[in-house]
Amino acid sequence: MNPMNLTGLQLMQAMIDGQLPAPSISHTIPMVATGAEAGKVRFEVQADDRHLNPLGGVHGGFTATVMDSVTGCAVHTLLSAGVGYGTVDLNVKMVRPVPRGVTLIAEGKVINLSRSLGISEGTLTDRDGKVYAHATASCMIQAMA
Repeated sequence: MNPMNLTGLQLMQAMIDGQLPAPSISHTIPMVATGAEAGKVRFEVQADDRHLNPLGGVHGGFTATVMDSVTGCAVHTLLSAGVGYGTVDLNVKMVRPVPRGVTLIAEGKVINLSRSLGISEGTLTDRDGKVYAHATASCMIQAMA
């Protein structure tokens, strides 16, 4: 299966179904895609001892990486085969400290999509809906070479 021949949604669904391997970033920041539909994605994530800052809390880069992933992947679900994206702007609001060892839900959804720009937002919550972070992103859209 050649990922370049798949739409963004097909690629996300192939990863969820285990037909394609997860990207290597998911080994550094434990993220598992659990849902994808046109304009929306859902990941499960969990910080561990590898993600701590010098004060012992979960580093903000963990949350920023997760938010970058779900906002970008949401845009990707609306793209044709051979079309890619890159984040040009990411704004993350940390609402409360991310706990370590707790599975959290990261969701991304597209707000607007044009030929050259995708605007999306993401949330990081626990299973009860408590918000840990909110993000917005702008993604440049371009044909892959």
